[in-house]
Amino acid sequence: MPGGGSMAIVFSGMAAWFVYVVRCGDGTLYTGISRDVEARVAKHNRGQGARYTRGRAPIALVHSERKSSHTAAARREAAIKALSRAAKLALIGGSP
Repeated sequence: MPGGGSMAIVFSGMAAWFVYVVRCGDGTLYTGISRDVEARVAKHNRGQGARYTRGRAPIALVHSERKSSHTAAARREAAIKALSRAAKLALIGGSP
């Protein structure tokens, strides 16, 4: 983010939630949720994130969406995970 700030954004006194998609070093895509996407991606790259991303570094953020609640983020995460790979690639504006 410009100025080196964090992606943690506040809505009415509470930090917003983000749905994010990362591309792993092996080309696979992983979708998750977090309040601080930059810190979460860094954690994935250190091998401390989700089990799926361990050993698949480098991890690169390719898409994120801000949501107002954990529930909204979790629902969107489930919706993205249900997409085909082609649909996920279209969402992130990428190619195989």
